[in-house]
Amino acid sequence: MPDDKTIDVIDGNAFTPAQPGHIQLTHVLYLLHAIGLVIGAWSQAATMIGAFLFGWTSIIAIIINYVKRDAVKGTFLQSHLAWQADTFWLCAIAMLIGMVLYLLLVGFLINWLLFGLVGLWAVYRIIKGWLALQEGKPVA
Repeated sequence: MPDDKTIDVIDGNAFTPAQPGHIQLTHVLYLLHAIGLVIGAWSQAATMIGAFLFGWTSIIAIIINYVKRDAVKGTFLQSHLAWQADTFWLCAIAMLIGMVLYLLLVGFLINWLLFGLVGLWAVYRIIKGWLALQEGKPVA
C-alpha cells in the first residue's frame, strides 16, 4: 500500500498529487477558453461559439490540453482537461447541428437561440470547472 505522501484524497477519491506547474497550466487553459468566449460575446452572442471554437486562444488551449493529457493522468487535473475537451467538442457538435439546420432552411429561425444557449452553457462549464480547480477538486 502506498504511503500517504503519494496519495491525495479529495472527496473520498484517491489521486496522484498534481505538480504545481500542471495546476498553473490548467488555470491558463481555462483562461484561454474564457478569452475565446469573451471575444465572441463582445462581438455578437451568435458568434460566441464561433470565437470559442475557431479563435486562436481556444485552439491553442485544446492543443495543449491533448498534449498534456498523459502528464496529468491519475491526478485530479485529468478531470479538468477532459471537462475542457468535452466542452469544446460538444460546442463543435452543436455548431455543426446549427449549420445543418440552417442549410435545411429551418435553422435561420432558431440558430440565434441555439448558439446563444450553447454559448451560455459553455460559459457555465468554464466557470464551474475553473471554480473546482481553484478549490483543488476534480470537476464532476
